[in-house]
Amino acid sequence: MKKQFEGYLIDCGYKQRTPSGNPSTVYDYIKRIDKICEWENISWEQLADNIHIILPQYDIGGIKEDLGKKSHNAVINALRRFSDYVINNL
Repeated sequence: MKKQFEGYLIDCGYKQRTPSGNPSTVYDYIKRIDKICEWENISWEQLADNIHIILPQYDIGGIKEDLGKKSHNAVINALRRFSDYVINNL
């Protein structure tokens, strides 16, 4: 599922590398989803099955909002893109 999400992000126009060659948004979002799975102690597949429950917890007003805000909202933004992927592809 991780590879499919990577392809989805690339198809959506997200960059794999910065102009200087460093890992960019695609890499970052995959790592953020890995971290959420670690925090929740679930697999990517379990996250996909429960995205409608987990996403609101990390969003504004959710019980894990502070985690969602980490790194200038990168965590919640990664979850939102993953939710879009799940809705459009699974």
